[in-house]
Amino acid sequence: MEKLLKPLSGYRAALFALVSFFIGFALIVGGAQQNEGTQVFFGVLLLAAAAFLVKGLMIIDPNYSIVLTFFGKYVGTVRENGLQFVNPFYSKLKVSLRMQSIESTKLKVNDKLGNPIEIAAVILYQIEDTYKAVFDVTSFNDYIRNQSEAAVRHLATTCPYDNIEDEKAHVTLRDGGEQVIEMLEQELNQRLNKAGVLVTEARISHLAYAAEIAGAMLQRQQATAIVAARTKIVEGAVGMVEMALAMLSEKDIVVLDDDKKAAMVSNLMVVLCGEKAASPVLNTGSLY
Repeated sequence: MEKLLKPLSGYRAALFALVSFFIGFALIVGGAQQNEGTQVFFGVLLLAAAAFLVKGLMIIDPNYSIVLTFFGKYVGTVRENGLQFVNPFYSKLKVSLRMQSIESTKLKVNDKLGNPIEIAAVILYQIEDTYKAVFDVTSFNDYIRNQSEAAVRHLATTCPYDNIEDEKAHVTLRDGGEQVIEMLEQELNQRLNKAGVLVTEARISHLAYAAEIAGAMLQRQQATAIVAARTKIVEGAVGMVEMALAMLSEKDIVVLDDDKKAAMVSNLMVVLCGEKAASPVLNTGSLY
């Protein structure tokens, strides 16, 4: 668990180190000229003290932190910006707290229905716990990349690509939208939390059927779309025929027997459902 450490002001330590340096330098020069060994000794001590203080100074840029260890023991993390001073014996490791992004490679996996698909994602993250990021994983960048790809693979295997084969599917990769993104972010946070990482945003950057089935799936989608369009056309045509027969009967415009109604229905369905415009034939004689 990360422990925040409040350091001392680095400006005071830098000033004290500068004063010690000049005084020590002056003592050494003066002692050498006067052959005063004691004066030279104190001058050397002041120069050593100045060097010791300088070693404890550190500059922390915005959105950066310094992880401190003391002979292998974790001491704390400094997040305050500016010139800071800590124990010169502490070992220092600089860790970036900036937002970082990673784009996974195009992964070829099988969706929930077993269809091979290609999927990739862009992930935006930042380090939230520096202790976990430094000490709980061996290679931070490799861990982030591997776990991100594992999360994307898991998402692809739990959802179908679309609902053409599985009409009861509530969430699909193609039409899931925010639900798919929320599932991906949740999966990523569960996996990357062990490295002290918080995923702020994730988006699917590439989604398609694999090349070996892309043509067949495209034909299937086109056929499904044609069937759906034809269904709508037929439903509309039947409704218009029903309305026409009802209005003719209601307003008593013409009395049609069953044969005439069947002929009328047949003609209207041909006109309304045909792909090409119908050529009308005018009957100038008697209907009977």
